[in-house]
Amino acid sequence: MQKIFNSTYDEIKKAAYALSLGHLVAFPTETVYGLGADACNEKAVSRVYSVKGRPIDHPLIVHISSIEQMDKWAIDIPKYAIEFARQFWPGAMTLILNRSSVAKDFVTGGQKFVGLRIPSHPVALSLLTEFERLGGLGVAAPSANRFGALSPTTSTAVLEEIGQYLESSDLILDGGQSSLGIESTIIDCSQEIPTILRPGSITSEILGILGNSSESEHLQKNSMKVSGALESHYAPKAKVTVGELAKPGEGFIAMSDIPTPTGAHRLASPKNLNEFAKELYEALRDGDRRQLKEVKVIIPSGQGLAESIRDRVVKAAKKKVGI
Repeated sequence: MQKIFNSTYDEIKKAAYALSLGHLVAFPTETVYGLGADACNEKAVSRVYSVKGRPIDHPLIVHISSIEQMDKWAIDIPKYAIEFARQFWPGAMTLILNRSSVAKDFVTGGQKFVGLRIPSHPVALSLLTEFERLGGLGVAAPSANRFGALSPTTSTAVLEEIGQYLESSDLILDGGQSSLGIESTIIDCSQEIPTILRPGSITSEILGILGNSSESEHLQKNSMKVSGALESHYAPKAKVTVGELAKPGEGFIAMSDIPTPTGAHRLASPKNLNEFAKELYEALRDGDRRQLKEVKVIIPSGQGLAESIRDRVVKAAKKKVGI
């Protein structure tokens, strides 16, 4: 049975129609691939949780096609949130807002807030636009992987992760490798002052708008549940160790100027932070394909994107034994 489809206009229209019928569609975004369902269809959304093995109290991000859709899902939107949206959407930013009556508990995890994002990937935007033409209001789409595992950045990785859990009526749209490779920045915009709950590729730019160069003042923990906020997440099957050189037989990920230790399996040699973020998950997945037991990662220093990369690698390294 064919599961991966080229993202031609005809296939995108078929995928939008499938969403309208309550089926699931995995699709590319600039960050990672998402597993989408009609955000207003409780049965379809419940299948997303089932396919992912995701706890039902963990909220999903609703993807929309334009800023004009915001007030359908959110109320009491702060002016600063609208400015964020105008500057960074479409893009790798999710805003947490006070939810409207459209956003139900089965999408928000029972919280009084909803996460919204407009992706910049042309396939994602086309899919959302076509779905809205059919009467849809938004697509709930977490990353298309099993809960706590590596987010997929290719359609092949989606098939490896969740292919066995999909039904014949579900689709995977191929849009090439995700250009950014790590999940969106999540900002809590439900309060008077915004808070960054998960760093991403545009964290430093947001901090610049906030007029503060210190991430620690805006990267805060609170009781709100959002995607990727668990201490252990983004984990491959292999054990991940941070800051050590690899031993013979182990995987190794580091910037290209750091030599590969003798006998180690080089999984990625990024030349800059953008390449590091883009290649990270696929490199860790490659280690699993090679059945490596341990992967050593030398993470970059600095703020901005470097902070986001460290966030993902450290969480991968905290995977509990046996999980």
